[in-house]
Amino acid sequence: MTSPSQAAAVGADTPGPEREAGPSSTRVAKDGDLAGRSPGRLMWMRFKRDRTGVVSACIVIAFFLIAALAPVISWLYGKDPYTRYGQLTPGLLNDNGYPVQPNGGISGEFWFGLEPNLGRDVFMQLVYGIRTSLSLAVIVTLLSVVTAIVIGVAGGYFGGKVDYFLGRFTDLMMSFPNQLFFVAFTPVVGALLVDPQDEMPTWLRSCVIIYVMWLLGWMTLARLLRGQTLSLREREFIEAAKVAGTPPGRIVRKELLPNLVTPMLVQATYMLPNNVTAIAGLSFLGVGLLEPTPDWGRMFATGAEVYQSDITYMFFPGGAMVIFILAFNLLGDSVRDAFDPKSGR
Repeated sequence: MTSPSQAAAVGADTPGPEREAGPSSTRVAKDGDLAGRSPGRLMWMRFKRDRTGVVSACIVIAFFLIAALAPVISWLYGKDPYTRYGQLTPGLLNDNGYPVQPNGGISGEFWFGLEPNLGRDVFMQLVYGIRTSLSLAVIVTLLSVVTAIVIGVAGGYFGGKVDYFLGRFTDLMMSFPNQLFFVAFTPVVGALLVDPQDEMPTWLRSCVIIYVMWLLGWMTLARLLRGQTLSLREREFIEAAKVAGTPPGRIVRKELLPNLVTPMLVQATYMLPNNVTAIAGLSFLGVGLLEPTPDWGRMFATGAEVYQSDITYMFFPGGAMVIFILAFNLLGDSVRDAFDPKSGR
C-alpha cells in the first residue's frame, strides 16, 4: 500500500497535465506581466527597440545641448560669434574679403573657417545660430500646442454652438497662406510698434516673429485634437464620468487630455523643425532677425552670395539644417510607432 508521501513523490516525478502546462503557464505569466505595465512603460520599451528612433533622439538631444551650452562652448573655444577676426588680424582675408587659406579658412584656430567679408568665426556663428533658432521655435511650438489644446478640445467636447464658432474661426485662420503671411505680417507688426526711422531691438523683433508664427501655426493640431475629442467623448468612461457628476474641467484634465498625449506629442515633433525652417526663411528674406544676431537664415543668405567663391561656407549651415530636420522627423515617426501598439516596427 502506498503512503500519501510516496504518492506525492510519484506524482512529482510522473509527467501529467499539470507538468505539461508549465510552458503555457510561463507564457501566461509573461503576458500578464506585460498587461500590468503602464502605457508609458510599454511605449518606452517599443521605442528602445527602434534603433532609428534612438539615434535620432540622441542627435536631437545633442542639438539642444549645444544650444544650451553655447556660452560654455564659446569660453572653451576662446572665440565669440561677434568679433571680426578676419578684419582684426592681417593675412586672414584677401583683398576681396575671402579667406586666404583654402576651404574657407578652416584651420586649427578656426575649425569651420571664417565668414567672407566680415571675418567672423563660422563655428561660433553656427553654434549661436542653433541657440537662436531653437529658442524661438520651442516658444512658438509650445504656444501653438497650448492654443490648439484649448480650441480643439473645447470645440470637440462641448459641441453645439461652441464647436461651430471655434470651427469657423479655425477655418478662417487656415485660409491664410502661412509662409506668405509670415513674410507680410512680420514687418507690418514691427512698423506698428516702432517708428520706421528707429532700429527695432532684437528682443522686440523676436517677440514679433513669435507672435506672427504662433498666430498662424496652431490650426492643424487644433483640427486634429477636435476630431480625436469628438470620438473620445462618446466612450463609456466619459459617459460614466458625466453620470457621476464630474465637472467638465476635471473630465477634460483627467480623462481626455491623457488620451490625447499621442497626437499632441507626435504633431509637436513635426511642428518644431517646421518652425525652425520658417524662422530661418524669414531671416533669409530679410524680415527676420538682423545683424549682429547669429542666425541660420542669414548664414544661408550670405552663403547664397558667396557660394561661387567660397562653397565651404554654405556647407556648414546647410548640413546642420538637414541633419536636424531629418533627425526630428525620424524621431516623430518613431514616437508615433512607439505609441501605436499595432505598429510593426
